Amino acid sequence: MGMIENIIIILYLATLGYLGFVGYKQTKNSSDYLIAGGNTHPFVMALSYGATFISTAAIVGFGGVAAWLGNSLLWLTFCNIFIGVFIAFVFLGNPTRKMGIRLNAHTFPELLGKRFDSKFIQMFGGGLIAFFMPLYAAAVLIGGTQFIVAYFQTDYHMALLVFSIIITGYVLAGGLKGVMLTDALQGVIMFVAMIALLVMVFSAVGGMDAGFEKLTTVWEKTVAPLANVDMKSLKPGSPDFMMKLSMSWGFSGWDNMPAFLSQGWLFVITTITMGVGIGVLAQPQLVVRFMTVKSKNELNRAVLIGGIFIIAMTGIVFIVGSLTNVWYYEFNEGKNALQSAGSVSKVIPHFINMAMPKWFAFIFLFALISAAMSTLSSQFHTMGTAIGRDLFEQMGFKNINSTLVTRIGVVLMIVISVALAYVFDKQPAIIARSTSIFFALCASIFLPTYFGGLFWKRMTKAGAIASMVVGTIVTSFWLLFVHFQEAKELGVCKALFGVNSLLSGKIIFVDAMIVALPLSILTAIVVSLMSKPESEKLIAKCFGND
Repeated sequence: MGMIENIIIILYLATLGYLGFVGYKQTKNSSDYLIAGGNTHPFVMALSYGATFISTAAIVGFGGVAAWLGNSLLWLTFCNIFIGVFIAFVFLGNPTRKMGIRLNAHTFPELLGKRFDSKFIQMFGGGLIAFFMPLYAAAVLIGGTQFIVAYFQTDYHMALLVFSIIITGYVLAGGLKGVMLTDALQGVIMFVAMIALLVMVFSAVGGMDAGFEKLTTVWEKTVAPLANVDMKSLKPGSPDFMMKLSMSWGFSGWDNMPAFLSQGWLFVITTITMGVGIGVLAQPQLVVRFMTVKSKNELNRAVLIGGIFIIAMTGIVFIVGSLTNVWYYEFNEGKNALQSAGSVSKVIPHFINMAMPKWFAFIFLFALISAAMSTLSSQFHTMGTAIGRDLFEQMGFKNINSTLVTRIGVVLMIVISVALAYVFDKQPAIIARSTSIFFALCASIFLPTYFGGLFWKRMTKAGAIASMVVGTIVTSFWLLFVHFQEAKELGVCKALFGVNSLLSGKIIFVDAMIVALPLSILTAIVVSLMSKPESEKLIAKCFGND
């Protein structure tokens, strides 16, 4: 690296350190540490929400999937904006904020637990976060660390250690205030890098209209000839195998939706679009953002900022992902993106290094590191609060320093996440699938209780608990024994029954959430109506004059 690059890195780290210090100076009590004092600026809140939502998995993982499956992934961008930002901020944000204040709740599980006056609900939610989120965090850690290794040519284990220590420093010191301030900075870096990437890619492929027109030609030249090739003759996982697989799933081009109700349609709509698009509503690290602002006006002001940010992050990377096929065809001996990069996960980094100037590769590296750090810092904070606030305090240890215990929980969860990142440094498929697994679990387990708790006074503790249990059981069963990706990679079904899935046909392409969430909702309604209503005193405390 040259002197300028070294100076930029030092300034970046110094700025993170300063923002962490600002968060530390502004953190006077547990409310400051857990929900940033409840007076965060809407610009900071919106960028923190978006930067937490978008990780390296979204940029690199889904960008590579877009190179494979095309612009059909843009339906996820629509869902992210309409559901993940508009619905979340306008309809859920203020009721969550007001109920959190009334109940003095500082975490998502605590909000649910106090709404139904149930320690079990709070501890169950905290336990779910503590058990499953480290796997999700490990995937983000691995992605961020491997880009550092690739760019700086350093040892993976040393890069992982340094990367983790930097994040640990400002999370421990500044709490959620420090996390959100650094998120905002990292969100700005991500936004600028993605806008620059879109402009440069359109320029490289001859403009927007020309680029999309060429997609059809490249498909006909590189993928269509595989129609007459026997899939058994192709090496599983190879680029040609993956393209042939997409054709068998009902895809006919990167600019087309797959055939209605085909395997590809079910995968894109249920797993990618709905699984992530709806699952975002029940993400604990995102819901807590609603408790960090002081009024409904701040949430309304944050909608536009969050929407623009999500468009820039997901919409751009999906468009870029599909257009990489055009660039590779024109500049890499007539090959498409997968044939040139070798795999879905390598398309975006390979394309940046091959097609973009070195100075931009350096900027994009910062965008990827920022995406990883913003997501990880929020995950570590959420896991720490789950250990300290939702589990340890609920076990009866009341006369303790809540902030200290939470910080200890943060360290414990970081150690576990880093250990997983050390073990799975080769990125096995199940680690790469951790995002959708966690989203499916959160949606099926938390959403009915969360929505019912906010808007249905007749919902009872028995209904909430039954719903969460059913959501857990059905989602776990579907992931372990039915859904084609998770069931195969987890291997439990194969070990017990000798097959990758207990079912066959198109049903195995339906995401776990699509099956589990309706059953969880139905359970919540039926059990609540069959059980005794909650006390008027509790309802008045939760809803006030609403």
